[in-house]
Amino acid sequence: MSTSSDNNNSNGRGLWGSRLAFILAAAGSAVGLGNIWGFPTAAAENGGGGFVLIYILCIVLVGLPVMLAEMVIGRAGEKNPVGALKHLKPGTPWFLVGVLGVFTGFVILSFYTVIAGWTVYYFIQAAGGGLIVPEGQESAEYFGGLFREMTANPGYEILFVAVFTLATTAIVAAGVQKGIERSIKVMMPVLFILLVLLIGRAVTLEGAGEGFRFYLVPDFGEITWRTAVFALGQAFFSLSLGMGVMITYGSYLRKEECLPSSAGYVVATDTLIAVFAGLIVFPVIFFMAATQAVPLDDLVAEGAGLVFVIFPQILSELPGGTAATILFGAAFFLLLAIAALTSAISLMEVVTAHLVDDWKLDRRKAAWGLGGIIFVLAIPSALSFGAVEWLSEGGRFGISLFDLLYTLTFQLFLPVGALGLAIFVGWAWSLKKASEEIQKGTPNFRLEKLWHFMIRYVAPVAILIILINQIVGILGGD
Repeated sequence: MSTSSDNNNSNGRGLWGSRLAFILAAAGSAVGLGNIWGFPTAAAENGGGGFVLIYILCIVLVGLPVMLAEMVIGRAGEKNPVGALKHLKPGTPWFLVGVLGVFTGFVILSFYTVIAGWTVYYFIQAAGGGLIVPEGQESAEYFGGLFREMTANPGYEILFVAVFTLATTAIVAAGVQKGIERSIKVMMPVLFILLVLLIGRAVTLEGAGEGFRFYLVPDFGEITWRTAVFALGQAFFSLSLGMGVMITYGSYLRKEECLPSSAGYVVATDTLIAVFAGLIVFPVIFFMAATQAVPLDDLVAEGAGLVFVIFPQILSELPGGTAATILFGAAFFLLLAIAALTSAISLMEVVTAHLVDDWKLDRRKAAWGLGGIIFVLAIPSALSFGAVEWLSEGGRFGISLFDLLYTLTFQLFLPVGALGLAIFVGWAWSLKKASEEIQKGTPNFRLEKLWHFMIRYVAPVAILIILINQIVGILGGD
């Protein structure tokens, strides 16, 4: 246990109460909808087991070195991304990489809260029996209508955006230990319990064995360059790299903490949860393919519809009747909501820390003011699914405002930010100084030379490949 005197670092910003708290918070930031929903979908679209194998290799070879680099920047700078880079390389424009990270997190929050609000809505629906199809109605028609009713109804979407934003803001406003740490210590164990329970139910479904084989057994004949590139991209995005989260969370670490092992635990936890999510999703979609004769490609091609239309349809047809649908459905959407909340907390903390560190604002005022702004900015994204025509697909932007913001942030800003951070640590700052920071908590850093090579050469090239692939995909309309 830490005493009140050591609950702050050298500039009084606060510290994590324990190493476990940091690992859970950092893992929670990385564990978002991209793990529970995006990773299984990407695996299904890119060959299953072969994709998973390459994904894990990319996590170790690229994701882990970059995550360690961000943690080093944060603990050495003891500030948010902007302040840390200013402190480490004063009088240079490198702080702009931090500005990009803060801005990216701010923009992501403005549309991420919309999808997060959907998870809250569907949890309430599931718990209240809303996934039970009325007698005489086709399930596909019913759930398609339920999704359209939610996305085309401004009242529903704005209400649940408000609920989710309120929860996120309240936690961040309470501070590092009293807010983020306390909430994460509850949410992450609950998330693991839900994962295990859902896997336990999924393995009993017809077609589960085929789903596991597709997901876990690599077919090396199906591995292509495209598989490798998409696995690399998924590994990068699933770890929340490039937006300054790990810099901010790392700034609350004590100097005696072992950064390499902490980074390893965070990466391992995030990867484990992503793999566990696939152990739920694949048996369920193979159950649908087996019982309804629906091709796998048609299921995974639904995008958001897979989670909010197809998945509820499958849940409504599970063996066990009404009770199984309610319990399994409520647990699944509660899992999504918790994953979304842990990620949103980290994103808001990045921006809040910037306002507190660099603008000298009171934390509570900064967080609540930011929460209000995020809520207002989220409304146009919430209305871009059909409620307002000019904001929706085919409107003024050609694509929906939501898709436009997603493309700019996830596909462009994040890889640019991560590339900048890798170059900063590998070339602009000092690998010697970075190693000295690591050695404060890890005197015998045996992988020092390997990390130097990875962060200086391998990571920048890998991130550049991701960025080029994203740009080609955008220009090609893929």
